[in-house]
Amino acid sequence: MSAEVIKREKLIEVKKQCDVLVAGGGIAGIAAALAAARNGADVLLLEREYTLGGLATLGLVTLYLPLCDGKGHQLVYGISEELLKLSIKYGAEKNYPKAWLDGTDLEERKKNRYMTQFNPHFFALEVEKLLIASGVKILYGTVVTDVTVDQEKITRVIVENKSGCSAISVKKVIDTTGDADICKFSQAPVSLYSKNSGLASWYYYLSKGNLNLKMYGLADVVNEDTSQGSSTGNETVDVLSERRYCGTDGDDLSQMVVDGHQSMLKDILKAKEKNPDCVPVTISTIPLMRMSRRLVGEYELDESESHKFFADSIGMTGDWRNRGPAFEIPFGCLYSRKVKNLLVAGRDISVTEPMWDITRVIPPCAVTGEAAGTAASMTDDFSTISIEKLQEKLRDQGVRLHINEVM
Repeated sequence: MSAEVIKREKLIEVKKQCDVLVAGGGIAGIAAALAAARNGADVLLLEREYTLGGLATLGLVTLYLPLCDGKGHQLVYGISEELLKLSIKYGAEKNYPKAWLDGTDLEERKKNRYMTQFNPHFFALEVEKLLIASGVKILYGTVVTDVTVDQEKITRVIVENKSGCSAISVKKVIDTTGDADICKFSQAPVSLYSKNSGLASWYYYLSKGNLNLKMYGLADVVNEDTSQGSSTGNETVDVLSERRYCGTDGDDLSQMVVDGHQSMLKDILKAKEKNPDCVPVTISTIPLMRMSRRLVGEYELDESESHKFFADSIGMTGDWRNRGPAFEIPFGCLYSRKVKNLLVAGRDISVTEPMWDITRVIPPCAVTGEAAGTAASMTDDFSTISIEKLQEKLRDQGVRLHINEVM
């Protein structure tokens, strides 16, 4: 029996067209689509699932990590701050950032970082409402399977959904898949994370009338630094397994989900033995993959470059794990000259592995998403974009670009 099959070739109909296609509806994709639409672009946002927000909502990683450097200085502005405020529109689940939103007490800002914990369901519904109001078209249940490239530009994006296989004619593409899928399809240079990701499966449970988030397994948690007076009020995250999982292999991802589910079930039943009224309310519905594949762009940012000035900076971020570091993010991290009309944002940006753990979380995902969406409204050749005009637009949108602007 042959180990291969021949798939019948067929014509793929071009059913849609858009100015800017954003692939992936996580935080980076939301910010990119919003920025592009606000700057006048015709935007189509593709999302594999049927809810926006990615790990922040479907993964239940509901920690909006710090927008500051841990020393009292806010680094992250623009859409990233807008989304933080939107996430707690109906109240924070934990860690309401009072000193940052309601006052200007520097000592309190030093003590309590600009972060919060939000409700994933309110947030997902509100960001969808925001995108629709901004004119973004959303196509759910859709995955990109290939692209066509002509003269170093993506011209068509091939997708699969309930309607079958079809093509979308595009002028610019922003890859916010989290796994750099569009980069791979277009043969832009990519790199795989060498360590793979640990097991995690977060869930909410109800016990004694209280709703709680169980951060079950290795994922995002802010380090406690009692010497600085920091307190997040969150539970300790345990390592569930020594096994590591690859985010670009279908079998491995499926095994990650199964292992997470079964381990989580044991944890819930163990808790129920102590408190019979304990019941799970909702579980993470996508794999809690941290890093998998990213672009190798025109510049790779490293964690050793804290407080370094970049002339082409498009925004900043701190280090959610530690107080003090502050990073400018150069535009060179968002593109490769190999594919001139492709940008990346979020987990897909060009960074070294140590820096990847810093830039994969919500604030820098939104920062790079806003920059990518704004740039995509300006040109279809990002190798020739005017950085000065891009930075002017970002400043007009409230973004701070350089560390000397906030310290």
